[in-house]
Amino acid sequence: MIKRHKIPTIIGIIFLLLGTFGGVFFLRKIQLFKIGASTTATPKDVRVSNLSDISATISWVTEDATADFISWGETQKNLGNVEKESETDQKFFTHSITLTGLKPGITYSYDINSEGTNFDNNGVAWQFTTGQALSENQSSIPVSGSVISASGQPSKRAIIYVNVGGYLLSTLTSDSGNFVLQLGQVRTPDLSSYPQINMTTTLLEVSVTTQDGQTASAQIFPQSANPIPTLILGQVEDYRNLQPVADGQNPNADLTLPAGATEESKFDISAPSGTTKSTSVILESLNQGETVTSTEPQFFGKGPAGETITITIHSDQQISGKVQIPKSGSWSYSVPTTLSEGPHSITISWVDATGILRTLTRDFVVQAGEMPAFVATPSGSTPSPTPTVRPTPTPKLTPTPTPTPSRSPTLSPVPTVTAKPEPTPSIVPESLPATGSLTPTLLLSIMGLVIMAFSFAVWKMSEN
Repeated sequence: MIKRHKIPTIIGIIFLLLGTFGGVFFLRKIQLFKIGASTTATPKDVRVSNLSDISATISWVTEDATADFISWGETQKNLGNVEKESETDQKFFTHSITLTGLKPGITYSYDINSEGTNFDNNGVAWQFTTGQALSENQSSIPVSGSVISASGQPSKRAIIYVNVGGYLLSTLTSDSGNFVLQLGQVRTPDLSSYPQINMTTTLLEVSVTTQDGQTASAQIFPQSANPIPTLILGQVEDYRNLQPVADGQNPNADLTLPAGATEESKFDISAPSGTTKSTSVILESLNQGETVTSTEPQFFGKGPAGETITITIHSDQQISGKVQIPKSGSWSYSVPTTLSEGPHSITISWVDATGILRTLTRDFVVQAGEMPAFVATPSGSTPSPTPTVRPTPTPKLTPTPTPTPSRSPTLSPVPTVTAKPEPTPSIVPESLPATGSLTPTLLLSIMGLVIMAFSFAVWKMSEN
């Protein structure tokens, strides 16, 4: 009968499994994918901007073009939410991701995954805290401009930062190098309120970071910042003495009396009775900072019947149009040309019943195409495939033949012959080793120990 040594082989398998699990344990602590990671994928100049009660923008640069995403959550140990920069994993040198759907007054933590490698802030997650909920600021003060290289080429996808009294705004330039920002979303440094923007004394500190690491900067006041003179990479400008742009100024009201009228005349310039206008025009189709998936969006809202509103789209080229609100009070406006992908803003202006020019401005981002929903796994990890269970084959039994006794002749006595049954073959499952050698046991045990030793050594090196 063949001897089967099963126990040593099982022990070897146990050692191998222990080594594998030990390796996973140690290497998870140091994130194995960091080993050999290129330093050119390391996020640099990480900044948080556009911070409000429900959203925040995180931006950074890398030396190489990388496909990045952010893992974030309300605690450092639970970064289960993932926000990708591009659904197609497109690679960039400059990176900007806006997190939305946040809660007021909450501290959030986040890591940046660049080219498959997780990065944090020296061993701990980066953090930011959202502000308290505020009513929407109706103030509209656009800041716009363009960025070019020293040779005159437009600088696309450059990061624009505008520091306003300690609050940081940011956006990316379009393919033509243009950008638009709104000072209406600026908050005080503690995020508790909107500051009073003085057109002639509130200092705007503008800085630019491009894909190839070039920079530019300028100082300017809001009265002269729509548009800012073209920013040229490699230059530092001081535009604080720049006079206001004539096209950006509101026209002065003409209060002179009509020809022939005197101070004592009975000339009546009051509005006819019953024609008092409402001062409220509403934009219903767009929220502040919303992303639209059409390059020719349609805007609609409500307002006083008969009122004429002026709609201006701040894009690569300024687009303007007028709409007279019909009797129903519902108005709509379709952009007559295709908008480029990137940041834009819309300004609606009208004159209220008191003769004051009113404006309403919203920022929005054009991103053509329907974006599919993205369900993230914790920390951006890829789920492991479910192992397939292979059933152990059922051993086949060979039937034992029944011996047939020999028939003896009647006349001649013959000794009785007893048939010996053939021995029953042992049942050996195909999945178990058919040898009693200890070689598999030793090899499996050594493999397990080597994995554990290697993993422990790497972990200790990362600790140092």
